[in-house]
Amino acid sequence: MTHSSRSRRRFLTLSVLGITAPALLRAAGPDEGGGLARQLVEQADGIRFPQESFQTEITVRNFSEGRPGDERKYRVLSRGNENTIVLTMEPASERGQALLMRGRDLWIFMPAVSQPVRLSLAQRLTGQVANGDLARANFAGDYNAVLAGSETVDGQACHVLDLGAVDRGVTYARVRYWVREDNAWPVKAEFFALSGRLLKTCRYLDFRAMAGRERPTRLVMEDALKAGETSELTYEAMTLRDLPERMFTREYLRRLG
Repeated sequence: MTHSSRSRRRFLTLSVLGITAPALLRAAGPDEGGGLARQLVEQADGIRFPQESFQTEITVRNFSEGRPGDERKYRVLSRGNENTIVLTMEPASERGQALLMRGRDLWIFMPAVSQPVRLSLAQRLTGQVANGDLARANFAGDYNAVLAGSETVDGQACHVLDLGAVDRGVTYARVRYWVREDNAWPVKAEFFALSGRLLKTCRYLDFRAMAGRERPTRLVMEDALKAGETSELTYEAMTLRDLPERMFTREYLRRLG
């Protein structure tokens, strides 16, 4: 039976039972087709990062029960949503390390190792930050989205989106995502493991103009499994930059240390 046939049969059944149109919409589930949900995720992706090629500088500060821990600095070079290089700038002892992402394939290059090593996007980079949090931020490409309702977060009316991974190669199995109803700004995200366990919560803060539009410049990630463990990502700068395709290869990676 086709989807349209099932929907027609369901409509007739509910009509016989005397259920009203608003109740029918509720029974059908919010945004079954996912069209609006996908549009919202795409808009939020475009707010977090440019769709054009760009460079950004990121400082990651880790905290344990409010006490500062280690601090790391990265330079991210991104070409569209598929190709990214993450260069470690600090600490000095790790300078020259680089991550290369092509699609969902991720490698790390270390000066002391002759060949790049394959990594998982879900693997932890530092603190609460996974490799994929810096190397890949393409929610629209990595997840199937469903509009799950609306909630108020920090005084802002938000759409609530459930994002399910398109395959096991993405950073998280599932994301619960809040974006503002008035402008699609990302507000909050909860990241889940394949088991359904909540791993961490992220808040998108301090919006200001960078690379042509208002974007979140500070992200706070909080460990859901161990209270008091947080990481704060600060985007120090972001500029549009022409980045040729030839940069995003394992061979070229050696030149960027």
